[in-house]
Amino acid sequence: MNPAVLIASVYVFALAAFLGYQVISRVPPLLHTPLMSATNAISGISLIGSLVLAGAKGYPLPAHILGFVAVTTATVNVVGGFGITDRMLKMFRKKTDQKAAATKAVPQ
Repeated sequence: MNPAVLIASVYVFALAAFLGYQVISRVPPLLHTPLMSATNAISGISLIGSLVLAGAKGYPLPAHILGFVAVTTATVNVVGGFGITDRMLKMFRKKTDQKAAATKAVPQ
């Protein structure tokens, strides 16, 4: 790999990490749920990309292994993100809505 490309890649990664931290740390609590939904959508896109890499022909075995690891971690990220988003949305429900949902969930 060309050293100039490596340095540029590290620079872009560091800049993205810094900006991402700054953006996330300044989000008010009321906007965390929509932000989580957008993050889940981005994770879904990475899941599709990793599925393509894991199943593509013509790549060496390490690429398929990394694709499998990417599929696994992206799946855990998406499922966990939707679980957290659902839990956050439950915090904003009215108490009467929560009681009605609880009585529907209990089998008679």
